[in-house]
Amino acid sequence: MTSALTEVAELADRMDSVGYLVDEGLATALFFAVRLGQPVLLEGEPGVGKTTAAKALAQALDTALIRLQCYEGLTASEALYEWNYQRQLLAIRLAESRGERLRDADLFTAEFLSDRPILQAIRYAGPRPPVLLIDEIDRADDEFEALLFEFLGEASVSIPEIGTFTAARRPIVVLTSNRSRELHDALRRRCLYHWIDFPAAERVARILRRAVPDAAGPLITSGAEFVGRVRALDLDKPPGLAEAIDWLSALSVLGVGELTRPAALRTLSALAKTADDRDTVTGALADLPDPAHV
Repeated sequence: MTSALTEVAELADRMDSVGYLVDEGLATALFFAVRLGQPVLLEGEPGVGKTTAAKALAQALDTALIRLQCYEGLTASEALYEWNYQRQLLAIRLAESRGERLRDADLFTAEFLSDRPILQAIRYAGPRPPVLLIDEIDRADDEFEALLFEFLGEASVSIPEIGTFTAARRPIVVLTSNRSRELHDALRRRCLYHWIDFPAAERVARILRRAVPDAAGPLITSGAEFVGRVRALDLDKPPGLAEAIDWLSALSVLGVGELTRPAALRTLSALAKTADDRDTVTGALADLPDPAHV
């Protein structure tokens, strides 16, 4: 249970056991989110493992993951709650069949609420608090951020027709952002904060070894080093861990045991995501061995 979690190292070990290698900084931020009951905002470039961290945290704590994927135009009815109009209409028809008439107060009750992710997290009745992932909050509008202030600060949601729902146990809230826009100061003040850097080549190799266990050792080492060099180039979309795993998987499927220029060129579709990036990365392949010219 989450209440038994007493050490940062213990959380790191649990996340390691579900396949997520976490460094001390991120493990500490997540540990505080669990123990202090405060939301944590994870920022970093796309592909560094922010979303995966929240998923792994839920697995490590053996609890439910509730996910809210943010996007432009996201509304309260999609994120917090909405009324079940079909059920209300059915109740009205049943009352009419009995010669009764329902008042608004009879129709706008908890019975007719449809829980969306945030209210679902507040009303969650499982044995452990859930992990609520509010993913890519920077994609939502400023107005939606304001809707979150009450929830982030007080673990509650106010519904005008009913009143305020407050979580009996605070959900573990993880927000992620790719910094496509600046977030409001009021949101940041309500959250713990951690920036996730792209890991060094040695750590990338450890992650790749876990994610692609069939890949040859020399391929993992050279692949991790090459991805690090590629990320230093002037790219539109620098490859993240997800792209590194996809790329190594593609090389492994082709039976490649050692990174060479022809093999890298054949699999660039997994690493470079724009035409310009493909040209730039192709130029970086010159340093790789080419058996055809040996």
